[in-house]
Amino acid sequence: MQLAGYSINELLEIYRQDLFDDFLPYLDTHIYDEKFGGFMCHTDQSGNQVSQIKRTWYDGRGIWVYSYLYRHFGQQKKYLDKADKTIAFLWEVESSEYPYWPWGYSREGYPIKDQTPDIYGALFIAEGLTAYSAASGREMYWDKAKSILLNCVEEYDRKKYQYSPHYTTSETTLQAPRVLGHWMIILNLCGQMLDQKDDPVVRNLSDRSIEALLEHHLHPRFNLLIEYLNHDLTLPESPLDQFAYTGHGMEVLWMIMAEAERREDNLLYEKAADLFKRHVELSWDGVYGGFFHELTHVTENKWLTDKVLWAQEEVLTGLMLMIAKNRDPWAMRWFDRVYPYVRENFILHDHRNRLWVNGGDRIMEEHHQVDRFENYHHPRHLMMNIRVLERMLSHSVEPR
Repeated sequence: MQLAGYSINELLEIYRQDLFDDFLPYLDTHIYDEKFGGFMCHTDQSGNQVSQIKRTWYDGRGIWVYSYLYRHFGQQKKYLDKADKTIAFLWEVESSEYPYWPWGYSREGYPIKDQTPDIYGALFIAEGLTAYSAASGREMYWDKAKSILLNCVEEYDRKKYQYSPHYTTSETTLQAPRVLGHWMIILNLCGQMLDQKDDPVVRNLSDRSIEALLEHHLHPRFNLLIEYLNHDLTLPESPLDQFAYTGHGMEVLWMIMAEAERREDNLLYEKAADLFKRHVELSWDGVYGGFFHELTHVTENKWLTDKVLWAQEEVLTGLMLMIAKNRDPWAMRWFDRVYPYVRENFILHDHRNRLWVNGGDRIMEEHHQVDRFENYHHPRHLMMNIRVLERMLSHSVEPR
């Protein structure tokens, strides 16, 4: 069996080099803060810190990465120590009221009030704590993650809930909107929590997220996931009913497939897989290659035409999951197309650490976000696909 022209052994070796020879040395040397803990992601491609400001999103995600590394890649103490130090740092910044952590803070942990924090920061910390609990065996961190999760959902359910999107071409004036991206993070977090122990409250929240996504965010006319709904889960007025953030759509659909695998629910898996295929085929740039991640207006076929790395990698994660599940021919064909495109267009091959760029214009000639290091989607893609490839070699398949 070959994928993108490589044997499984060859592909696994490439993935391992990307993670252990290139990504992690740069992360450890230039991004992780050995003195205080946390991650200084505002760093350019030469390793120069543009700013020492840290951000709740990136610190929660970083805890997840190091905890996952420890648990699944040799249990090296240095990984768990870095996660532990970042958790201790975040306790010093925590507030007793929602959203519990500021948007950002100085290297030393002094809050910076330049932007209103959102629900994602706390949820990413909960995800990090969940992974840390699994890695360390300390259940108190699972309990803390559950508390954060439920408090965030309580806020999300308030009729006065406020959320300002970060997407460049999207503006929402909805009162207390329902947001695909929120359900996505909640669902993924619930799945990881349920991996450790069954909990009826968390399980019900997972069910609720899947129902919201597949029964409400799935537009009945387009058969596409749209990003925003009214608070009561009804379709919003135009143009928001036309806004499909397909990058999120492709990402959350592989998460539903993974959850279906965990539950051994074949019907749910097939439904998510069919929708994943639709979103992948629709979002592919048939002229220059790569995936668009925002369909600003479905009926008018208006796309944001830049390319972002995270969307390409979420597709690769989903494709690998499908290949491992049943050697899906469609997924194998698409992996053969996507993987070479990504390696050709998103890697700085002349860089000492062969950094992957965050994105660029449609033809990937002008790169974007060159002063921000991506510490979540990229390592998650590498680690998850390494584990899948290892299981394929051992002829043993498990959901996560």
